[in-house]
Amino acid sequence: MMLVQRRILPWRRIRSARSFSSTPARALIRSIEDLPDRIKPSYVQRPPATLLSLQWPSPPRNILITKKKRTPGITESLVEYTTHLSTTYPSINIILPPESAAEVHEQLSFPVYTYKEPRPDSTPQHLSDKVDLVCTLGGDGTILRASSLFSHSATVPPVLSFAMGTIGFLGEWKFKEYKRAFREVYMSGASDAYAKLEVPEHLHSTTDPRTPASTSDPLDQPLSYNDIRGKAMGSNRTARILLRNRLRVGVFGPSGQRINSTHSDGDTYALNEVIVHRGSSPHLKIVDVYVGGRFLTEGVADGMIISSPTGSTAYSLSSGGSIVHPLVPSLLLTPICPRSLSFRPLVLPAETPITLRLGEKNRGREVEVSIDGKRISGGMGVGMEVRVVGEEVRTADGDWVGGVPSIVRGVNGLEEREEDHWVGGLNALLKFNYPFGDQDADGAGR
Repeated sequence: MMLVQRRILPWRRIRSARSFSSTPARALIRSIEDLPDRIKPSYVQRPPATLLSLQWPSPPRNILITKKKRTPGITESLVEYTTHLSTTYPSINIILPPESAAEVHEQLSFPVYTYKEPRPDSTPQHLSDKVDLVCTLGGDGTILRASSLFSHSATVPPVLSFAMGTIGFLGEWKFKEYKRAFREVYMSGASDAYAKLEVPEHLHSTTDPRTPASTSDPLDQPLSYNDIRGKAMGSNRTARILLRNRLRVGVFGPSGQRINSTHSDGDTYALNEVIVHRGSSPHLKIVDVYVGGRFLTEGVADGMIISSPTGSTAYSLSSGGSIVHPLVPSLLLTPICPRSLSFRPLVLPAETPITLRLGEKNRGREVEVSIDGKRISGGMGVGMEVRVVGEEVRTADGDWVGGVPSIVRGVNGLEEREEDHWVGGLNALLKFNYPFGDQDADGAGR
């Protein structure tokens, strides 16, 4: 019996020592601050095409991926997508919002990066300085949330959106196309710039532990820097960019102090719209409307919408506003359920400033203000103003710098039909001029 006890004790001491091991765990979620600085692409106009060409000076490295929340199927797609990017492309760093990073990092064999949640009326620190490309998995709301992460930045990275929501006007690609879509974006650039790439030291090895042993899909084959050299798609096969103009929004108190942002540059950029509405108040609101600095009218309505061309198919459309092509530089002023039926929606030049001021005649003393679905804390009291103007997207030298660069598909390489994706989307999603009732093919339903 004593012999048995002597054999057990050493084993128990070893087990105890292991349980208190100080070996650090592998860091699967890292700070975005550790990433290299952002690579900014250029956008080139190619006459007579209206879309722009995306040209990278070197391959993108830092990829931000946002997804629709609380949707298990999309979460599975996120894991599939990030795994493909990590195993196929060299030097790719995956950035996820904090909630998504915490949800999926244990299912991944590689580290992901994230950022700290920002304060209200602010944006995540370092994000605009680090992100090269944004990918979205979801509907229009997911794209709006991704855009809002850069709502205080004058430049937004290109956005590659996969339509995985219900009805949406902004999603461009189907998720099943993600391998081809990403490769087109990744390889879009000038051949001479890619040909001069130097292989990073940590990628000199021909084997990568993350690489799958074998795959039948050529788009899953690991893409090395040697593969990239001299194999860019060329000037005629670059990814196409639809530059969506944003709104510059400022909310000011009666004394002129800004209340919509704590950010140093002040204005908030909105992709869709800014809305002044009565909220929970039972009374119509009286809003003084100024266009170009001149008084236009005293609007009595449930509220007012100022939208961009992109936002013309959102709340403005539901309130009777016009549908405006996203390439038309304009602002839309749309009343919400106005008392006077002669108060009709207006379409104005993008450079025309619009001011909405809550008048003294209001029975309710406050209205709510929301920018791309985000409510401004504190609401808007009597004498306060919302000032809106279209964003400048081109410099005096002709460089394209502003807006939200949305990556769209070309149509069979035909330059004259490049905008067909918008027309087709209008018919497919909105059922534009679609007849009421069941329409049989032989006309029996007439």
